[in-house]
Amino acid sequence: MDKRAATILAVVRAIPSGETLAYGEVARRAGLPRRARWVAKLLATAVDESLPWHRVLRSDGRIAFAEGSAGFYEQVRRLRAEGVQVADGRVRRSTPMARDDLDALLWAPA
Repeated sequence: MDKRAATILAVVRAIPSGETLAYGEVARRAGLPRRARWVAKLLATAVDESLPWHRVLRSDGRIAFAEGSAGFYEQVRRLRAEGVQVADGRVRRSTPMARDDLDALLWAPA
């Protein structure tokens, strides 16, 4: 895996339970602005079962899977299990995460 992909996956792993980020925000925090589609493609092919891919959404808060698909239902299930409210395939993000850079995301106290 190349360094950029590893950085993206590190950002995704650092998203706290019950919070979400948009694909573009993940890319920006990984130092790869305007690479939201690459983030989506990387997450679609990731095989690590512990990766919290379900915490990454479209910029408008919608789930990227087609409504009614197995992926859609799995993402809704995982988000709700973490206390995230999902209505009509959309999560309303009240505020983005306060920590803004990768070092803070990775090394902040729990």
